[in-house]
Amino acid sequence: MKKVEFVFIPLPLIGHLVPTVELAKLLVDRDDRFSITLLIMKLPIGNSVKPLVRDAVHQLVQSGESGRLGGIVVDLTCTSMIDVANELGVPSTIRAWMSLSLVTRILSWWSQVFVNSVPARVLPAAAVDKEGGGSTVFLDRPRRFRETKGILVNTFTELESRAINSFGNGTTPPVYPVGPLLNLKHDQNRELDVIHWLDDQPPSSVVFLCFGSLGAFNKGQIMEIANGLENSGFRFVWTLRGPPPKDDIASSDYTDFDEVLPKGFLNRTFGVGKIIGWAPQTDILSHHAIGGFISHCGWNSILESIWYGVPIATWPMDAEQQLNAFQMVRELGIAIEIKLDNKKNVSDLVNAQEVESKIKSLMDNSSDIKRKGKEMREKCVQALMKGGSSNNYLQCLIEDMISNM
Repeated sequence: MKKVEFVFIPLPLIGHLVPTVELAKLLVDRDDRFSITLLIMKLPIGNSVKPLVRDAVHQLVQSGESGRLGGIVVDLTCTSMIDVANELGVPSTIRAWMSLSLVTRILSWWSQVFVNSVPARVLPAAAVDKEGGGSTVFLDRPRRFRETKGILVNTFTELESRAINSFGNGTTPPVYPVGPLLNLKHDQNRELDVIHWLDDQPPSSVVFLCFGSLGAFNKGQIMEIANGLENSGFRFVWTLRGPPPKDDIASSDYTDFDEVLPKGFLNRTFGVGKIIGWAPQTDILSHHAIGGFISHCGWNSILESIWYGVPIATWPMDAEQQLNAFQMVRELGIAIEIKLDNKKNVSDLVNAQEVESKIKSLMDNSSDIKRKGKEMREKCVQALMKGGSSNNYLQCLIEDMISNM
């Protein structure tokens, strides 16, 4: 019997690709009727590529290697691909890469999502950008979402129960919280120098600083972070990245860390800390030596920290990260607040004293933050087990994907 073919169209960025691949693996492992193809395209993915996508999907199905087309799963930012599914006469499903709480913001159910009032400064810039067209996107997407058969979200019920409950009014497609969708295979990096260094450190003694593939600070802020780290007295691993090169958005590697660090910093902290460029984040977070994580609060990073039971100090940099930080600090109480917004003006520098104080709070093993974090980790693990919330939603998703054909 031929399998049913589903085409996934993710945004071609690592934070989108990894959970998409993990979801595809879960589906084909759970049900042998599924065949899944990921269609990867270069940015931007807009209306102009719709004919190319339609032809590629049609050719895939006509090749004879797969069975009939069961549907198309599109990234939240690629809603123009819903038109392709409509043209081919198959159902479409949205895969959201962000928290469900922000999805509900897009769908205008703000008051039902959070307990606390949400300050404007933590909203994604696009949500309030009238001149740049970002707010139009936030207004248009609810209409497109409602054309689909469901919304897949990388979260779990126990983490975002209020947001999940807000979908129960029957006016929207069903939501499937099937997370956390994480790539937990990281043995290939055991030979890295930073992992060997961590092997020699005491349990829960190292603070890890990492700000994502786009995260970079100006020299003034780097100086303050460095002084705060040194004064805190804690061991550290710091992923220090420079501004992006011309015509690129990703941060770059420094050729000489001494150019941006306080004079003598590397010598004074030798043996106490490691400063690196690229970092194998899951390898480091999963290491027994890590006791705290200063993060940009990308959604994947938050889920990884919860999974490994490592408390977060929030330092959002871009996009929806400040809302994620608000959720972790104010709503759930499982993170320390360094910043809740992503302002980068000189006057908004976080000084060394503040960095030092927050690191000490983060690394306090007796804090409520760590206790609540451990409780959330247990709920996270249970969600994926047989009978757990995410496991059950995955089965519902499979049944609905087949029945919607």
